[in-house]
Amino acid sequence: MNGVHDMGGMDGFGKVEPELNEPMFHTEWEARVLAMVRAMGAAGAFNIDTSRFYREALPPDVYLASSYYKKWLLGLEDMLVAKGYITADEVKAGHASAPSKPLKHGGFQIDDVERVMVRGKFGRPAPAPAKFKAGDRVRAKNIHPATHTRLPRYVRGHLGVIERDHGCHVFPDTAANEAGENPQWLYTVVFDGKELWGADADPTVKISIDAFEPYLELA
Repeated sequence: MNGVHDMGGMDGFGKVEPELNEPMFHTEWEARVLAMVRAMGAAGAFNIDTSRFYREALPPDVYLASSYYKKWLLGLEDMLVAKGYITADEVKAGHASAPSKPLKHGGFQIDDVERVMVRGKFGRPAPAPAKFKAGDRVRAKNIHPATHTRLPRYVRGHLGVIERDHGCHVFPDTAANEAGENPQWLYTVVFDGKELWGADADPTVKISIDAFEPYLELA
């Protein structure tokens, strides 16, 4: 979707200032938020692409004013309300007021935590041969979906070259809508800086992105 989260290549946000020796969590509540998101995902309330979409869908002023894990918390609240696991009144009250909706995979115990924390595998058998190969010139389609996509705005409509074929994977655009895995081929595509940023760009700059096959067309 064309949200404020997709700010790659945009100007005016100031210099990126890395935090020296940045801790994984700045406060205890951030760790709890990560734990809640992982737990609810493992229990079958949503998938990773759905959770990304709800964070992307936060109002622009809220998104820009929120820290990393606050975005996670607000997205989680909106997602669980939308899916009927909690109500907005329960969020305000800070506790449940009625029995919760059953979870797809049910709960899990302490012995399950290590398994839950292992990242899922998203490679899938190919439903059809790959359309592109290394060295092909392609154009990123100028698409503007209203829902989740992994195609950055700044490459849309621009020419690049296929560098690598990563095989077939779950397609985030349909997974986010819970419309099925719809496996698609995934490629690394390389763009020249001048193609993306114009004649004033550093001629030595190249930008690589991983793009799913439906995002691309032969140039």
